Amino acid sequence: MLMATAAEQIRAALATKERHLLRRQQVQAMTGMARSTLYKLIAEGGFPPPIKLTARAVAWPSDAVSAWIDSRVNAS
Repeated sequence: MLMATAAEQIRAALATKERHLLRRQQVQAMTGMARSTLYKLIAEGGFPPPIKLTARAVAWPSDAVSAWIDSRVNAS
């Protein structure tokens, strides 16, 4: 059995509306944004901020990222 790529796993989870936490690389894969652009938008209030998991780890709620993507699609 072939293993699904991270992007395929994300798409499958979002299609079932499961709520989960996304790490930065997953958010970048979903949005197509570079790390610097992601953090610039967060600083400007244009992208949902991450939540702190530990002292050195953060993640984004999948529903917040999906809502941001939907808003960008609807705005275009």
